[in-house]
Amino acid sequence: MKNNFSQPQRQSLIGVVVMFADTLQSAIRALWFILIVWILKIDELNKIYFIIGAVAVLIGVSLIAYLKYRNFTFFLDEENEEFVVHKGIWNKSRIAIPFDKIQQVNINQSIIQKIIGVHALEVDTAGSSGKEVAIRAISHDAALALKERLLEAGYKKKAVTKEFADGLETEDNHNHSFIQISLLSLFKTGITSNYTRSFALLLAFVITSFQYIEDFVKVAGYDEDPLDQYINTEVLLRFISFIIVGIMVLTLIINLVRTIVKYYNFKITRQQDSLLLSYGLINTKNTIIRPEKVQIVTIGRNYFQKRLDINDIKIRQASGVEANDKDQKKTAIEIPGCNNAEKDLLMRFLLEKIPERGIALKPSIRKIIMEAIGLLIIPLGIFFSLAYYAFPSIMEYAIFVPVYVLFVAIMIYFAFSHSRLFVTDDFIVKQSGAWDIDNDFIAPHKIQTISLTQYFWHKSSDIGIVTLHTAGGTISFGLADYTRLKQLVNYWLYQVEASPRNWM
Repeated sequence: MKNNFSQPQRQSLIGVVVMFADTLQSAIRALWFILIVWILKIDELNKIYFIIGAVAVLIGVSLIAYLKYRNFTFFLDEENEEFVVHKGIWNKSRIAIPFDKIQQVNINQSIIQKIIGVHALEVDTAGSSGKEVAIRAISHDAALALKERLLEAGYKKKAVTKEFADGLETEDNHNHSFIQISLLSLFKTGITSNYTRSFALLLAFVITSFQYIEDFVKVAGYDEDPLDQYINTEVLLRFISFIIVGIMVLTLIINLVRTIVKYYNFKITRQQDSLLLSYGLINTKNTIIRPEKVQIVTIGRNYFQKRLDINDIKIRQASGVEANDKDQKKTAIEIPGCNNAEKDLLMRFLLEKIPERGIALKPSIRKIIMEAIGLLIIPLGIFFSLAYYAFPSIMEYAIFVPVYVLFVAIMIYFAFSHSRLFVTDDFIVKQSGAWDIDNDFIAPHKIQTISLTQYFWHKSSDIGIVTLHTAGGTISFGLADYTRLKQLVNYWLYQVEASPRNWM
């Protein structure tokens, strides 16, 4: 057998380079303060001691890297149905992962691994928030063989449906081309997505920089800012306009570069009853999507993306570990730049059909009131209170208050007008967003628990909040008709109990 994993084996020998790079990076992070002092005072240091210290660090890093490689072994224990890993530097540890606990096996490749021709194989298990085991240096053929063996063993151990099990045994192992995201689609995605957050971060950076400049001027001993004599209202407005335009252009460039580098050569290949995603220019990543593990599918787009016929898709699979919804969204699998035809193809594969909208449930007008209180009244109240009682100097930023009020008011209005919960027998669809409109799709049989909340101040208006909990995160829809929500919750609970299908 070409790849026999029944006996303990080490990683690729060239993987020592990867271990060295990882260990050196960890050492730099731990000793960054000392390194900065060395760099700043390099002229004052004894050159001999400096060289001896640097050589000692490199020798120590090399020794640790070799021990990491030497003490790391892995094999498949067929008798106990476990994937066993031994690792450690001074203290050895043994990790045994039952086949049925394996949730995901990914093959990735960093730039260093690309240079030396090895891959990283990561095993994600139920009950762990991170990667349980990571093999940092393994050949491509061995990684594919081990990945296939682990997933095949996991399926057999989990006693999947007969049709699927038969498919594993009878279907050939040839890959079938499914979808490939073109460079043009990535370009469209890069100039039309994620700019709101990037713009806010860059704007905050510019404002903070100006604050530092102002503090520097005061510390330097100037009674007045030397630039004040050259600045008038017209110059200030032009300067602010230039800064905003510059930030917008920089935001577009950053998003475009980030999107192309991260998702370059994005290929989706169908392997048996799953999808293999491969992408990345510098760091190549491979991950698997299995329809039975998919919990929530999110389709997002804004006005420009609609005009350009592209969609951003996020897929949340069963993680096997409790985590908050924010963390679940961060770990969602992203597929950028799909056109409508590709989106429909994915939806049919992942959800078995294209979901319909069905009946619509709208939020109460009180949703606008609550968001106005939280995003307008309270922040402005805090701002003017601080300006009046504690920091009068911040009143110079009051010129931005009308802009803030107008922007937030528009966002609140559009977020309310887009907020809907659509319900059919087969799917629940939550629509949300002000500019970027997201549609979250979930099948009722994927629901694990349902929370229906009504605070005492909601009772008079008969409104409440429903939260659907799945193994891939939650969906909440709030301040809607409480009586109607109770009816829907009872119906969904009936569907969960009556459905012969499992959540994964």
